[in-house]
Amino acid sequence: MNSPQVPAAHNVLRILALLSASDVPLSATRIQRELGLPRSSTYHLLRELEDSGFVVHLSQAGTYGLGLASYRMAQAYTTQQPLVRLATAPLARIAELAGGSAHLTRLAGAETVYLHEVRAPGAASLVTEVGVRLPSLSTASGRIMLAHLPEPELRAVFNASGSRRSFRECKEELHAYRRQGWATESQDVSRGQESVAVAVLDHLSRPAAALAVTYPVGSADERKLTSALADAAAHLRAHFFGQL
Repeated sequence: MNSPQVPAAHNVLRILALLSASDVPLSATRIQRELGLPRSSTYHLLRELEDSGFVVHLSQAGTYGLGLASYRMAQAYTTQQPLVRLATAPLARIAELAGGSAHLTRLAGAETVYLHEVRAPGAASLVTEVGVRLPSLSTASGRIMLAHLPEPELRAVFNASGSRRSFRECKEELHAYRRQGWATESQDVSRGQESVAVAVLDHLSRPAAALAVTYPVGSADERKLTSALADAAAHLRAHFFGQL
C-alpha cells in the first residue's frame, strides 16, 4: 500500500472512520492503539477535530465521540443522495419539455451548488455541471431558496455577495419570488439562456434544495415549466419530509 501524501489528513479520516464504526465513545489510548498512531499525534489530531466540532471530548469519561459537525455532514449526504435519485426522472421529463437542461441544487453559504443535471437531446452545454458553484443571487435556484430564508441569514448571504444593490431592494425582489412560488433569471448565467426554479422545502419550511430548468430565451412556456417543477418539488417534499 502506498504511503499517504498527506499523513495528517489521512489519520484524521481514520480517526473519524473508527469513531463512526464504534457504538460508544473511545479513549485516546484506544484510538492510538487501534490505529497505530504516535501518542502526541493522536492528541494533537483529536484537539483539532474537537476545535472544529467533528468530535467531542467527554471529559468525565475521558473518551471521544463524533461531534455535531460530523452529524451535519452525514445528514447532508443522506439527504442529497436520495434526492438525486428521486429527482432524476422528473428532471428528465422537465428538461425534455423545455428542450433544455434541468437541475437539482442546494445552498452552500452564499453559493448555489449543482448536485445533478439532466439535458434534453440537443440541449446546449452549460456552465451548470455537477459540482459547479455560482453566486446564489445570480441563479434562479439560488434566488428561490434565499427567498425562504429568515432575514438574518439572507442578510449574511447578501453581505457576502458583494452586490451593488441595496439589501432592501434585494429583499423585496426575493419576497415577490416567495409569494409567487418560483424565481427566474434571464441571461445572468449564460448568454441566450433563461431559467425558472422552485424550492424543495423541508419539514420546517426551509429550503432543502431547488429544482430548475434552463432553456433558450423565449423558447418555452414558463407556466407549464413552473407547474411541472412545482409538482416535482411537492413530490420530493412529501417523500422526504412528510409534507404536502
